[in-house]
Amino acid sequence: QVQLVESGGGSVQAGGSLRLSCAASGYTASSYCMGWFRQAPGKEREGVATIPSHGGRTYYADSVKGRFTISQDNAKKTLYLQMNSLKPEDTAMYYCAADFSSRALCLGGYPPNLSEYYYWGQGTQVTVSS
Repeated sequence: QVQLVESGGGSVQAGGSLRLSCAASGYTASSYCMGWFRQAPGKEREGVATIPSHGGRTYYADSVKGRFTISQDNAKKTLYLQMNSLKPEDTAMYYCAADFSSRALCLGGYPPNLSEYYYWGQGTQVTVSS
């Protein structure tokens, strides 16, 4: 059973930084896509960043380009999201998710289709105060 466990959320002031981690387990596939998604109160869940396990391109939402960096340690099966220059509008529950099937959008660096990400973590809260 695939499990994804996020950590690293918290409360920071605007301009601050946080590093989210997502520890993955329960799979043997070597080709997959991982992503960070977020959902603010009253809003739909949106893709923040995605990365293929090997090759391909990373994707970033326009709202986070230049401030957030997605990375992974395949040996440790851990996904990261370094968030710098945080803004109050970044406040949301952040989720990591895994796509072991399609991967087409992810490999091309295109905006993700959330329905293709079958496995999700429980989320970690990020709160940015002004």
